[in-house]
Amino acid sequence: MTVDTDFTAFFDATPSPYLMLDTDLVISYVNAAYLRATGQTRDQLIGKHFFEALPERPGLPREAQQNVKASLRRVLETGKPDTLVLSRYDIPTVGRPGEFEERWWSEIHTPISGADGRVRWIVQRAEDVTAFVQSHRARQLTDTFTEREKGMAAELYARASELERLNEELRSAHAREKQVAITLQEAMLSVPDLDRHDDNVAVRYLPATTSLNVCGDWYDIVDLPPDRYAAAVGDVVGHGLHAAAVMGMLRSALSAVIRAIPSPAQALEVLGLYARSLDGATAATAVKVLIETRSNLIIYSNAGHPPPVLLHADGTCEFLDQATDPPLGARPYHVPRPQAGISYTRGDTLVMYTDGLVERRGEDIDVGLERLTTALAEDSTLAPGRMADALLTRLDIAEGAADDIALVVIRL
Repeated sequence: MTVDTDFTAFFDATPSPYLMLDTDLVISYVNAAYLRATGQTRDQLIGKHFFEALPERPGLPREAQQNVKASLRRVLETGKPDTLVLSRYDIPTVGRPGEFEERWWSEIHTPISGADGRVRWIVQRAEDVTAFVQSHRARQLTDTFTEREKGMAAELYARASELERLNEELRSAHAREKQVAITLQEAMLSVPDLDRHDDNVAVRYLPATTSLNVCGDWYDIVDLPPDRYAAAVGDVVGHGLHAAAVMGMLRSALSAVIRAIPSPAQALEVLGLYARSLDGATAATAVKVLIETRSNLIIYSNAGHPPPVLLHADGTCEFLDQATDPPLGARPYHVPRPQAGISYTRGDTLVMYTDGLVERRGEDIDVGLERLTTALAEDSTLAPGRMADALLTRLDIAEGAADDIALVVIRL
């Protein structure tokens, strides 16, 4: 028999066990679910007579196993489907020749006719309902359900068991996908210059709990010897590989520009022009800061991003919100971006973040910003790494939030 490709793809994908027989009851096709249900391999079944590949159990009353044979005979004689509501047919125990396992099945035998109207093939769908038959609940139904009702209950039990198995496989697949996504995101967010800052800089990235995909939030640290370094945080709208790809291009571009043009405003101007040429980059936000360690000065420019926070040693906070402009690529024409500066004292802390840290559905952004400064004031003396972790805990997002989060904490 030559089986059509679409035919096999359909039956291979279905969770129900299917087998196909010719009119001599020789097995021509079996799907993966049938192999799982019987514990057999394709080589053990394909091309074999059904009752040779799956022989009747010796010593079992013949009427207990004759149902399958009788049903197949009726299909061949009448050309009509035949159903076995509950049928016992034990199968060989895997790896133990001569031994059998008790099995109960809910089976449907469906004929497939040729052009002449005569039966050419029989499709067997066989749901394993052994667990149901052997369950306490099934014994309770013995006196109250008809045979048809017990068969329907067994079918539902088999479906529920299969769905639970598939759900477990799906959960495992999602867990693997999430781990791959996190690994990819970490690779894309690697910061070569971060090691040079020892314990003075901490970065954190948390993927959105509502998405298994990579996302568009990012951060970067760039050394500009001899006495300056730059930091940036940005956010591309959306989730998934496209958002991550756009994020990677914008991050790389800004990292390159700031090395050639050490001015946050001018760097964001160039990045904005570049963003207008990228599909999906319009409305991306970013904030760039340049830290002058010799003069204790922070120079910054903001393209539509939540404002960084300067946390002083006494617990007071200042927002860097004096140089805010629309998001990247938002304007149809070029306009120079603003830039501002603020002095800091050694021991102060600069906190940069994406909106997932402060925004909550149905809540004004000012509430989230106040919650942020209150949390920072509680932990102003902590080292950057411990401060970052404490902040996420105080904001109740240590295990993630509805949106992805990028966070940078710098001890100045």
